[in-house]
Amino acid sequence: MDRSLSLELVRVTEAAALASSRWMGRGKKNEADDAATKAMRDVFDTVPMKGTVVIGEGEMDEAPMLYIGEKLGNGYGPRVDVAVDPLEGTNIVASGGWNALAVVAVADHGSLLHAPDMYMEKIAVGPEAVGQIDIDASVEDNLKAVAKAKNKDVEDVVATVLNRPRHAELIQRLRDAGARIKLINDGDVAAAINTAFDHTGVDILFGIGGAPEGVLAAVALKCLGGEIQGRLVPQNDQEVERCKRMGLDVGKVLRMEDLVSGDDAIFAATGVTDGELLRGVQYKGSYGLTHSVVMRAKSGTVRFIEGRHSLKKKPNLVMK
Repeated sequence: MDRSLSLELVRVTEAAALASSRWMGRGKKNEADDAATKAMRDVFDTVPMKGTVVIGEGEMDEAPMLYIGEKLGNGYGPRVDVAVDPLEGTNIVASGGWNALAVVAVADHGSLLHAPDMYMEKIAVGPEAVGQIDIDASVEDNLKAVAKAKNKDVEDVVATVLNRPRHAELIQRLRDAGARIKLINDGDVAAAINTAFDHTGVDILFGIGGAPEGVLAAVALKCLGGEIQGRLVPQNDQEVERCKRMGLDVGKVLRMEDLVSGDDAIFAATGVTDGELLRGVQYKGSYGLTHSVVMRAKSGTVRFIEGRHSLKKKPNLVMK
């Protein structure tokens, strides 16, 4: 993949963030998702690549989506797999909460796991704790391993977990072990990425979230030198059958090379609402301000990009 593709993908996430941010706090998550999806599609049409969506959002809750198998790009350039979440955190935007992102990841064709839109158990850490976690180990052992790797006490380790009834036992075990906990209502892609940045204060992610989000997080952590492990958690016989049709072993532990293989991948995200890592979209008169991150696995480069967008010259967020 050409390095110039990195900036092109930022244009995609910026457009989605600007479009969806207009719906912040208005209680309409599907409208926000639809705005992000349409903006993302429009800009993808200008990107020099031959992309195929292998992970799209929306199937589980019938929200607007970039569907699996959809072709993206202008038909020229590298052939790539595309994983997208036009709006990671639709409920976050609807309620005006923290850490909503517009997200896209690409990798060489055949490199991304075709993860079904179902649940996945996950554990993720940043570079300092790579090789020290094990999804099959106990919560307590993983906490101790991360604490040792980061030269801190278990009582100083911060674990982030989706605040869901299914995690009641997990949360209690974390509390009993003495760890600090950051409960989040949505947005576990951002939570996984945060484990790789010291200033976010997050050391480890635990719990069950979406499988597509697991692959997106894996691309980001591959770029950052972190690690995520996952295991599919089908909820019914139909989902088990779907895994079988896709050639996926339900009981298998999915490691980094299973989720994103090869040596190159690009991840880009733009903040829609404020978060620990990225600021949300702000409007200043006739301009929109964005804050994005883009990273590439092959080079290990991570760039934070601030954008100022003229809403008069580019009212539809696309400049062809």
